[in-house]
Amino acid sequence: MLTYLFDYLETFNFPGAGLFQFISFRAAMALITSLVISIVFGKRLINLLRKQQIGETVRDLGLAGQIEKSGTPTMGGLIILSAIIIPTLLFAKLHNIYVITMLIATVWLGAIGFLDDYIKVFKKNKEGLKGRFKVVGQIGVGIIVGCILYFSNDVKVHKRVPMNHKLTADERLVSHIHTDLSQDSTTKWIETRDMTTTIPFIKGNEFNYNWMIGDIDKSYGWLLFIPLVIFIVIAVSNGANMTDGLDGLASGTSAIIGIALAIFAYVSSNIRFSDYLDVMYIPMAEEMVIFISAFVGACVGFMWYNSFPAQVFMGDTGSLALGGIIAVFAISIRKELLIPVLCGVFLIENLSVIMQVGYFKFTKNRYGEGRRIFLMAPLHHHYQKKGLHEAKIVSRFWIVAVLLAVITIVTLKLR
Repeated sequence: MLTYLFDYLETFNFPGAGLFQFISFRAAMALITSLVISIVFGKRLINLLRKQQIGETVRDLGLAGQIEKSGTPTMGGLIILSAIIIPTLLFAKLHNIYVITMLIATVWLGAIGFLDDYIKVFKKNKEGLKGRFKVVGQIGVGIIVGCILYFSNDVKVHKRVPMNHKLTADERLVSHIHTDLSQDSTTKWIETRDMTTTIPFIKGNEFNYNWMIGDIDKSYGWLLFIPLVIFIVIAVSNGANMTDGLDGLASGTSAIIGIALAIFAYVSSNIRFSDYLDVMYIPMAEEMVIFISAFVGACVGFMWYNSFPAQVFMGDTGSLALGGIIAVFAISIRKELLIPVLCGVFLIENLSVIMQVGYFKFTKNRYGEGRRIFLMAPLHHHYQKKGLHEAKIVSRFWIVAVLLAVITIVTLKLR
């Protein structure tokens, strides 16, 4: 909202109004505001939660330090959601289709997580919201996001194609924009609305989902794209939820992932960087940098109270939203195929549970007695059972997350 105000003030040569034209300035302001909201609002919310006796009920799983956490305020995801939404509303251009999409996903998934926490805390039901209802909610946001990205006329990319490429109905030549940027006379730049994405580690790494089912005219490619969006949202959202088991683990990992996504968004939204790195240029994606800056600030600010020993837990209100935001953001900037690497911590946490449950059921049916691969799943609990301190486990997972983020960023040039 402030962007529109200062755009208006700039017409009167108001001092400093022009700063709001710079993405770097607005991104920095979004991050700072997010941090302030997290720290200031977080303290007040924690006190309110304690006053209302909204605490976590911890099951005794025999883990070190577990019982001491009983009664710690939960539903702290409200801090994260507020610290994302408020700076985005203040510093981003709200008519931007990508910002609208991200806000919808944030509120929707946050509401699902809040309902789950509400049932656990106020209804005293340890199971919370039934798993099938969570999945239905995640499918809902996947359908909405998939439809927006596939059918909206505002969602488009500019990419290089061979000079002899024949334009389709959804494409138009935009080489005049890039004439001074590229010296390659064998290619040209076009604007297209097809669902082209990026394949990591491969030269000429653009891939169109429509090609997989022969949908050249983009008439039924949504039959593949939307289910894929749903799958990614469910997988990453649940992965973040599984990772939220130790103080600062989910929020810290999400902050690291968010920084990598911010770099991708900035590069993809800048014509010169896109041309130099030979990646797709995504018009209007620069506003996504504002959103992801608020996201990183919210995660880092939340760790002010969530780092060991935690004063508040994010609950499903935060964890489901964090994973869903990462998934939708990656899809929006056409980097969803990098998710298995970038979100490797979430992936291994998910896989550890799937492997544990699957192997237990298999051995029980075959041998009459269930056996386990890990001492406990998700994976971070396995290391707790081995006697590692919680803070050491979290630190090492962060290091792995940083390594994976660096590898992901390197894919911009490593092909």
